Amino acid sequence: MVTAATKKPRARAAIIGLGFSAMSRQPIGTIRELAATAIAAAAADAGLRLKDIDGLLLNKSPTAATDELPLRLHNDLGMRDLALLAAMDSEGCTAVQMVQYAALAVEAGLAKSVVCVFADTPLKGKGGGDTFAMAMPLSGIESWEARQGFFGASAGYALAARRHMALFGTTHEQFGAYAIACRQWAALNPQAFLRKPMTMADYLASPFVVEPFRVFDCCFPVNGAIALVVTSVERAADAPLPATYIHGMGQGHRGRSGLRGDEAEVDTGATQAGRTAYRSAGVSARDVTQAQFYDAFSYVGLLSLEGYGLCRRGAGGAFVARGHTAPGGKLPVNTGGGHLSGFYLQGVTPLSEAVIQSRGAGGERQVDNELILVSGNGGCLDYHACLLVSPKKRLN
Repeated sequence: MVTAATKKPRARAAIIGLGFSAMSRQPIGTIRELAATAIAAAAADAGLRLKDIDGLLLNKSPTAATDELPLRLHNDLGMRDLALLAAMDSEGCTAVQMVQYAALAVEAGLAKSVVCVFADTPLKGKGGGDTFAMAMPLSGIESWEARQGFFGASAGYALAARRHMALFGTTHEQFGAYAIACRQWAALNPQAFLRKPMTMADYLASPFVVEPFRVFDCCFPVNGAIALVVTSVERAADAPLPATYIHGMGQGHRGRSGLRGDEAEVDTGATQAGRTAYRSAGVSARDVTQAQFYDAFSYVGLLSLEGYGLCRRGAGGAFVARGHTAPGGKLPVNTGGGHLSGFYLQGVTPLSEAVIQSRGAGGERQVDNELILVSGNGGCLDYHACLLVSPKKRLN
């Protein structure tokens, strides 16, 4: 018998609006313009007027200039008397953190309805590889990475992936299994950019970017923006579409010393973030029915499975190779195609798919939405944040 003492905590807040700008591999407008479009769409989706929204949180890519998404955006939209306004930057986990802080704000009565937006235009007539080919400081030695030709996130993540392969025997084919599962999901998603079927032979024939990563191990960046509206559980009852209730939140930022024996690339802050989120929601990893990961590289998907306790440490590759994350598998992962085959708009990509799944609006790709884990990851596995969301106001 369930008593009041044994009931799981009620949801903290709810996402009631989801809005997209156009998305393209070609120039389609400025970051500021795309953000405004997504915000207006999210407000309409929530059944709100822009003047009904009293909180605004902004997130752009670290590669964009500060003035490309300024705080003044609220003036563009005619939003007045805001109770909450901030631009945030925790790299790839910022989108998830925005929703966390919006949830805390509405729970505390600081604001009533907060819109969170991420916008980016990384592709300005050139490929994603050129756009992100910048030195990622990991050593702590100023300018060392640039002098060594250590460019792009792919270089840092490739070293981490190599470490995993050396420790646990993870294989190229296991990375390929993850990428293929994402492509299978993308085939069911009309919004995904890469929907052409892919076999293991196709994967293994694709060129290396930096070993062990092939082209199909890497994210597919686009120009675009996505916004979400967060409000209280009480106000969510009046929303025109099913609410996505926020039950658990967590962050984890281990830091790295650069010294021998520091395994930040394998034992990441995801473990801490997940532990906090599970505890706050009164659940465990066993209760998760689907996961929407920040997976800029295939390796990140494998590592996220391990870090969030969805399989044992070192077993992510084998878990994926058995088909568990693919359509029909026991733990659907990145059901929209994720960053590899869907589209890369940093941490807002998994958030948007979580809302679609929570609403039961996934069409051919819809799966069990009882409890959805959403993750964000920034730096080179440095910064982690997660949410546990559900269409239910109270979990069983």
